[in-house]
Amino acid sequence: MVAASVIWRFVFDYQVAGQPQTGTLNAFVGRFGAGPFPWLTIDTLSFNTILLIIVMGWMWTGFCMVILSAALKGINQELLEAARVDGATEWQVFRRIVFPLLLPTITVVATTIVITALKTFDIVYTMTNGLFDTEVIANRMIKEMFVNGNFGRASAIAIVLLLAIIPIMGINIRRFRAQEALR
Repeated sequence: MVAASVIWRFVFDYQVAGQPQTGTLNAFVGRFGAGPFPWLTIDTLSFNTILLIIVMGWMWTGFCMVILSAALKGINQELLEAARVDGATEWQVFRRIVFPLLLPTITVVATTIVITALKTFDIVYTMTNGLFDTEVIANRMIKEMFVNGNFGRASAIAIVLLLAIIPIMGINIRRFRAQEALR
C-alpha cells in the first residue's frame, strides 16, 4: 500500500505555477495549457478524498478481477448451455444462473474491500497524513497515541474500529460455515 501511495503521490505532485511540474497529472494537464492544480492539498468538496479512493480502487482492482474471473471460470458451461437450449436469453442466464453462482464470491470480495476500507491507514498517511480533510479512523488512532500521547483515547478508537469489523467478520464466518455444511 505504501509503494502504491508513493507512486500515486508522484502522479498527483504539485509545484507552484512557473516551476517545472514533476507530477505526471499536472505535466499532462500543462500540455493542454491548463495551469498546475494542487490535487491533494485542497479540501473543498472532499476532492482529495476522492483521489485517495481512486488510489485504493486502482490497488484492489486486480485482486477483485482475478477472484471474480476464477469464480466465473468455475461455473459449469453445461449448465449455461442447457439454459440457452431451453430458450433463456443471455440476460436470463446471467440473472438466474451466473449471478447467483457468483454471489458467494462477490460477497467475499465485498467483505474484503469493506474491511480494508475500515482499516485504511497507509494510503492516507503516506499521501496526506490526514491533512486537508482526509482523516480516517486508523490515522486518528496513530495521532492520538504517538503525537498526542493519549493512549486511552487511541485505545478507545482501536476498540471502535474492532467493533466495526467484528459484525462483518461474523457474517462472513457464518456464511462460510453454511457453505461447508453443504459440501
